[in-house]
Amino acid sequence: MMNFATLLAQDLAATPDLALEISQNLLTTNNVWMMLSTALVFIMHLGFAGVETGFGQAKNTVNILFKNTITPIIGIVSYAVVGFYLMYPGFDVPGWFSFDSAGWSMFWFSPENADVSADYASGGYTYWTDFLFQAMFAATAATIVSGAIAERVKISAYLIFTVIFVGLIYPLIGSWKWGGGALNEMGFYDFAGSTLVHSVGGWGALAGVILVGPRIGKYINGKTIEKPGASVPLAVIGVFMLWLGWFGFNGGSVLSADPALVSMVLVTTSLGACAGGLGGFFTAYFAFKRLDLGMLLNGILAGLVGITAGADVFTPASALLIGFVAGILVVLSAILMDKFKLDDVVGAVSVHLTCGIWGTLAVGIFSTNPEHSFLTQLTGVAICGAMAFGSAFLIFYILKITMGIRVSEEHEKSGLDSHEHGIRGYTIVYDE
Repeated sequence: MMNFATLLAQDLAATPDLALEISQNLLTTNNVWMMLSTALVFIMHLGFAGVETGFGQAKNTVNILFKNTITPIIGIVSYAVVGFYLMYPGFDVPGWFSFDSAGWSMFWFSPENADVSADYASGGYTYWTDFLFQAMFAATAATIVSGAIAERVKISAYLIFTVIFVGLIYPLIGSWKWGGGALNEMGFYDFAGSTLVHSVGGWGALAGVILVGPRIGKYINGKTIEKPGASVPLAVIGVFMLWLGWFGFNGGSVLSADPALVSMVLVTTSLGACAGGLGGFFTAYFAFKRLDLGMLLNGILAGLVGITAGADVFTPASALLIGFVAGILVVLSAILMDKFKLDDVVGAVSVHLTCGIWGTLAVGIFSTNPEHSFLTQLTGVAICGAMAFGSAFLIFYILKITMGIRVSEEHEKSGLDSHEHGIRGYTIVYDE
């Protein structure tokens, strides 16, 4: 019969193996949730395509779908080639333009350098999951721009803009916070990207709207002329796809499968969306004296954008208030855009820029973390805004004076589908 000392020695010998098994199981669980979140963020591109196609005119359907299909392709590839490295450069001294470029080449992104052990990211996910999750975010920023300037922008100019904006500008700004740079050291907080993703994309959209100009016939004698969308049902489906994807967008930003934090984030995310929809519905009713479905849909998206900066530090009550205010702001912003004759096909600037700013500032007001400061949040918003808008404006301006960024009047009037792609999105064929 074994004595106590022998049993104790066996238990101690088994402990390292048990700890390793537990660590591996936690990594597997965390990584599965992160991969699921990645898939949910990826499906948001289908949501963006639905919203943009639904709100756009039927004659430009193929053009819109083409851009929404190629945008994630460009985004993921450019992020693999340079973006991921710029965003997470591994520099030791926080700064604005610090890069460790020694030996950089495409070959750094290889299996030999990939850490798939529990030592990477505190066991939250593997190196590969980290890249793919972040790449989905990067592509989202460009998609925001696509919707705002749809129906009159040259597709060649848009593609060049996307490569530069997603490959260089977005990851550079992201590195200031998520890459451990100066904004992070300042105490700026943006949980899942109200500023770093949505406002950055929104600033890019605003620059594009200003330089490309409004669609022909949008503003006549001081009046805003409505241009009916191709498919209201498709726009509704797109919004619900985006709402679904946001569970991965915010839930995955926990960067693990922490049950308490993930579940709370999903609750605040949903409450923000619901309150945003209510805010958009009521504000549009008082402003337009009708039950405006478009503003209800954009109100939902506004609430989601607004809650994203602090979904992990907002209470359910504050999430309702933040989302409701976002829903109000998106309607007022859309009205203001038309006042200034800034033609945004899907309301991307109002949803992503206006409400992204609001959500980021709301962290400084409603966060349960006393270290979060309104002044710091405001400073971060201003810095990111100046960089994003200035860069986007410069890119679009250079493209405008060199190759041009707007299609011809003839092409715009007759529709981009036939001229750019040779087919139409909606065709009815009658048999003789």
